[in-house]
Amino acid sequence: MTAAATELRTAPRADGWRWAPAWILVFVALWPAPGYAEGVLALGALAALVQLVLQRFRNGTRLLSNEAWALTSVMFFAYWVPQLVSAFDAVDPAHAWSKVATDIRYLPFLWLVASAVANDRGRRITFGGLAIILAIWTVDALAQAISGTSPLFFGIDQLKHVISGHGMCTAAETAAVDRLSGVLGPCNLKLGLVLASLSPFALFAAGRRFGILGWLVAAAAVGVVILLAGARAAWITYALVLLFSGWRLLGWKRLLGVGLVGLLALAGLAVVSPQVRERVQLTTTAMSADETGVDTALSGRARIWEAAGCMIRAHPFNGVGVRDFREVFPACDPTPGVAPAWGAGPALHAHQIVLEILSETGALGLLMWLAGAAMAWRAWRYSPMEARDRARPAMLALAVTVFPFNTHLAFYSTFWGGLALMLAALYTGSLLARHDVAPD
Repeated sequence: MTAAATELRTAPRADGWRWAPAWILVFVALWPAPGYAEGVLALGALAALVQLVLQRFRNGTRLLSNEAWALTSVMFFAYWVPQLVSAFDAVDPAHAWSKVATDIRYLPFLWLVASAVANDRGRRITFGGLAIILAIWTVDALAQAISGTSPLFFGIDQLKHVISGHGMCTAAETAAVDRLSGVLGPCNLKLGLVLASLSPFALFAAGRRFGILGWLVAAAAVGVVILLAGARAAWITYALVLLFSGWRLLGWKRLLGVGLVGLLALAGLAVVSPQVRERVQLTTTAMSADETGVDTALSGRARIWEAAGCMIRAHPFNGVGVRDFREVFPACDPTPGVAPAWGAGPALHAHQIVLEILSETGALGLLMWLAGAAMAWRAWRYSPMEARDRARPAMLALAVTVFPFNTHLAFYSTFWGGLALMLAALYTGSLLARHDVAPD
């Protein structure tokens, strides 16, 4: 066999890894079972890396453009290098170095996700599939709001009983739930945040297929679920999504009308839903309360942020170590004798992206993150309008997820870190798609 024939047999197909879009959708669909989702992530990243090694990274432009290879790698190192540097004098070195080692898997993960949307076929499957998953989860959550039970989570929980003899959540976790939990269940109350971050895929798909009416219906359905899910950070995230996805389709005047309807819906839900009413009252209390009242209104966030400031002052260069916030919190707790608003135990993370980066990875970590953000913005700025249009859902999803004037889940946790990096790769792959691929 000639060398040319051998290269042809081992080279990737011109349309890249055809299985990558389906793999992404399976990964997201398994989020209600985090262990299985993490296994799918790891196996997919390993398969991609092995295939690249066997091919000796030849013909890489058949998977991604050179610019996409570069930007995905830059965004990985902007995320990973801070935790590497912070591990050298972390409070819990064993845990820190374990995170550094295991998070290397995110590099092939980013390459694989970006390659999935590097051509028209992959983008149609991936973006459309994400929209369908969100639609199913939204309908399921609305069913829970009406009946009290999430059909999808009930099925998952029953399957878990058959497999292991116990359910997904303990009885105490189920009894303590105070908001709509949906398919993720009462022991994983992230439904509102997840739907808000991924909602651009559903809204853009609805607007493109069904026009203004489709966008309005989708926006209303997802919005009701996010309000009932109770996370006020998700409310802010979703408001940004509505603002930046709606103005292009509706114009400012009609979008203002949508905003007024949304406020009326919030007021109506506050009347019929005790959970929504409680969160609205807490939010309004923060505007007129003293320092203690503000902390209560923010569910203890002010106390956590003050502790984060203590860690930043003590470890300004490289922080206390990724995910070591909980270890240092007791020493930095400004009111150690007062029961925390979030319940027993220390705060697990800073609940705000800038404070998380500064407290756990220091000023060096923040500079690395800002460098990654600057490169992502530069790619957007110098891309043609056609590229921006195809990347707009992923760009908006990523932007609202890392919006700094909000509270956040931990970006160095397995779940939220994987979600954020997936969005970064979807943005990169769709914006910097291969130039040699004709529409399928």
